[in-house]
Amino acid sequence: MSTVTTDICIIGAGPVGLFAVFEAGLLKMKCHVVDALPQVGGQLSEIYPKKPIYDIPGFPSILAGDLIKNQMAQIAPFHPTFTLGERVEDLERLEDGSFRLVTNENTEICCKVVVIAGGLGSFEPRKPAIENLANFEGGKGVNYMILDPEHYRDKRVVLAGGGDSALDWAIYLADVAKELTLVHRGTTFRGAPESAAKVSSLAEEGHMRLLLKSNVTEVHGNGKLDAVTLVPDGADPYKIKTDYFIPLFGLVPKLGPLENWGLELEKSAIVVNTVDYSTNVPGIYAIGDINTYPGKLKLILCGYHEAALMAQSAYSIINPDKKFVLKYTTVNGVPTM
Repeated sequence: MSTVTTDICIIGAGPVGLFAVFEAGLLKMKCHVVDALPQVGGQLSEIYPKKPIYDIPGFPSILAGDLIKNQMAQIAPFHPTFTLGERVEDLERLEDGSFRLVTNENTEICCKVVVIAGGLGSFEPRKPAIENLANFEGGKGVNYMILDPEHYRDKRVVLAGGGDSALDWAIYLADVAKELTLVHRGTTFRGAPESAAKVSSLAEEGHMRLLLKSNVTEVHGNGKLDAVTLVPDGADPYKIKTDYFIPLFGLVPKLGPLENWGLELEKSAIVVNTVDYSTNVPGIYAIGDINTYPGKLKLILCGYHEAALMAQSAYSIINPDKKFVLKYTTVNGVPTM
């Protein structure tokens, strides 16, 4: 068993967790970050690294993957440590008020403050109920996330879904795939109206095929996907050839082991005090999409705000004999550790 000793253990290496490292670093607090995914970035790296984000201050547009790269450069002066590809299973409060966490790989983290920045928690894609679908997973033609759009260049691709993810990737892949089809069971989309209008326009111009009131009901192939069966509402089923089928039906959030940590929960989210985003357990904070409070907005920039207030509060736990004094980076720059 390897043991790490730090001031703050941050569970979740997404954008909000990484910004918490920065805010803690400004106050000279050491951070160790744990994430179940094998790389930093959370959903931004795992699901849509090539998707542009438009509401980060100072960036009219920035790709999700580039935002994570920038944040890693931003926290580099503070030398955070990481445990990636492991999930925190157990949390124990010790007699002195500190915490001991243990991962599924028996990594032990000892810290004074725990910050849960786990986004949606443990998450997995919502899969359609299609027989034999699993036979084509693992590089055989059925994917649930798009990590590298270039993987689909000059290929036949069928997307399914009616939300922002399906619309955004349909727009992006229209210039990448040889043949692109978007299948949606309804007649209207749940995503942004401007994205829906763009998809309709691309279909009218012949850049992609848009099939509404339709469902993919079967997948076919001999070791590798080569076709899917479509069923239009009120019409006969038919097959279309494809190299990839990508159902984009969102994620199923699961809090996992932290459900057993004595935290106050509401609809699979952690209830926090908006003064400092502390939980009902002293010394444990929750920031980002994992928390809930009146008026909560699940935006990255809101998570950044939560991280800043959390760090100031955590300072008093880690340094009980010191008075917190706000220091502006425009005056003091970024300290190194």
